[in-house]
Amino acid sequence: MSTNQLEPRPVSPDIEQQRHRNTPAHPDDPLGGPEHLDFNEDDDPPTPRFMQDQGPWKKWKWVPYPVRKYGKIAFRWMRGPQNPKVWRIEPFFPVVQHAPLHLLDKFLPNRIHQIFLYMGYVAVWIIIFAIVMWRGQVASEVATYGVPMDISCGVTYWSAGNSCGLDGVNCRPFNGSGFAFRCPSNCASYKVLNPRAVGAQEVVYAPLVVGGPPDPTNEENAIYRGDSFICGSAVHSGVISNSQGGCGVVSLVGEQQNFVSTNRHGINSIGFDSYFPLSIAFESGIECNAKDVRWSLLAVSVVFTTFLSLFTTSSSVFFFTTFIGIFWQVGMASDPPSYTTIPGLFSNILGKFLPAMFCAWVFYDKMGVRRTLHGLSAQVEKTILWLGGCWVGALTNYTFDFIPIQRLTGHDLEQQPGAKAALAIIVIVLFVIAVGQIWCFRQEGRLIRYLKLYALFILAIIICLVLPNLSLRIHHYILALLLVPGTSLQTRPSLLYQGILIGLFINGIARWGFDSVLQTAVALQGDAQIGSPLPVILAPIINTTLSTITFRWEPPPGVRYDGISILVNDVERYRGFFGDDGSDHFTWSRDNVSDYNEYFRFGFMSGTTSGDYTKAGIWTEDLDWVDPEPGPSKVKARALDIPDSEQVSRAVW
Repeated sequence: MSTNQLEPRPVSPDIEQQRHRNTPAHPDDPLGGPEHLDFNEDDDPPTPRFMQDQGPWKKWKWVPYPVRKYGKIAFRWMRGPQNPKVWRIEPFFPVVQHAPLHLLDKFLPNRIHQIFLYMGYVAVWIIIFAIVMWRGQVASEVATYGVPMDISCGVTYWSAGNSCGLDGVNCRPFNGSGFAFRCPSNCASYKVLNPRAVGAQEVVYAPLVVGGPPDPTNEENAIYRGDSFICGSAVHSGVISNSQGGCGVVSLVGEQQNFVSTNRHGINSIGFDSYFPLSIAFESGIECNAKDVRWSLLAVSVVFTTFLSLFTTSSSVFFFTTFIGIFWQVGMASDPPSYTTIPGLFSNILGKFLPAMFCAWVFYDKMGVRRTLHGLSAQVEKTILWLGGCWVGALTNYTFDFIPIQRLTGHDLEQQPGAKAALAIIVIVLFVIAVGQIWCFRQEGRLIRYLKLYALFILAIIICLVLPNLSLRIHHYILALLLVPGTSLQTRPSLLYQGILIGLFINGIARWGFDSVLQTAVALQGDAQIGSPLPVILAPIINTTLSTITFRWEPPPGVRYDGISILVNDVERYRGFFGDDGSDHFTWSRDNVSDYNEYFRFGFMSGTTSGDYTKAGIWTEDLDWVDPEPGPSKVKARALDIPDSEQVSRAVW
């Protein structure tokens, strides 16, 4: 028997979808397909909001949710990829860069033999360095004067301000004396770091060389003011070479007038249109043979460090040998501290060497130098980038001398032209470098650890900035200590950055030592003004018949000031104490035939110590008076000691 059954009629998919859409869903029906929920099997399952506050983020519930959300995103990014990449330098042209290593293994495969070769190599280096250094100390005797005396670039006969005493009595004699001297090279770059008064001018960030040949077209008969740098004046006059140094004879020629400004041999001298009681000149026709051997010593050290870099893969041998060699090169030759004898210089550098070696070990073992250099077989790239960068940093007195920043202090940045712009450029460059280093650290999965370290550095700097009565001073070696950890990568840029920073550390310690990172205002001040009150000078009385000028002043602002000091043409001519007879005025007379301007400065005294002086008031050659401009004159106060190395010893006068 047959049964007729109706076959179900197929329904269009669109109609079926419409039917489901119009049919009310049961509350227990499962969720629909992708049109209801987008879900990717590769994604992490979404976490409900109430569960996000559990786990390690629970203690951050007080932070607003949007901040936590983006903080988590940033934290996940800083953790880096799941499979970190360890940076390794694959050398370009490996056959060429590995050739020195293959050559060494071919002729000296035994490690013991290589150790003996290294010891002999270092011994030869030391012997050659010592011989060249010794030869450089030989100078021919000068008839009548004997062996030239070594002086530094900043030595003068006359101290600044009133340090030479009333009428310059502490700096006598003014003429009839002299001595044979010997100057190092590069004295043209020795500059005053705080303004120094010369008449109505204030000289800063320039060599203090006042005067020159009277005839600008002729180098003969050059006369310089007594407070001029002797070595800078000798370079300006052509007696010695700036690049090689040299020796000569300087003589005191007493009072001279009208010191002419000229530009010679890379030094632009300062003019002074009045007279000065002590002047210097250089004797001509002197037979004196001596030169600075710092460039010869530099060539020796560069050659030996280059061959060492090419023929060794040991990171410790390369780093410590290079560090020691460059340290002694800088300290003894390339940028030595002020000294009078070689034994004294050697003692100075030796005292800095031992603590510097401890810092070298910290750099190598704790700050990432080992990680950067270990296993590096790109010999040529290591030599060019790391060693070359280290020499650039160590010779900063030549390589970075063009940057108009002498000291990284607010005072210097304010007064030095171009310093703020230069600092802005440096900050931008450092920011770009930091971005690149951050990306590399993230790829290695080490970014968070180093961010924590630099957070501690920043916290320490902030604490130093807020300490009362102390100022933060960022020295060369402090920059290296702060930034070297950020170069703990084996990349080509890191090789260069790390080498430069290690060189900066070497130069800073060998030249200046471990100066404190926190210094008082007096220590930072140097020979700048001290901010003391200035005398208020009343209108002077001028007697044109007798050619005299009489000054009076208002009473001092407090009992702490005991008297007043007056400089005429930068020489102290009056020192009076309040309460003494005639202490309320000062009369200065001029020779009737004098046709020069005269410059007057006034400053209070506390005891026998003078404070700041006013700017220069001018008594013109026509007997007219020009009032001083407001503010202090930048001359050194008497209370500040003059380093022995910066003034000619009276034993040679």
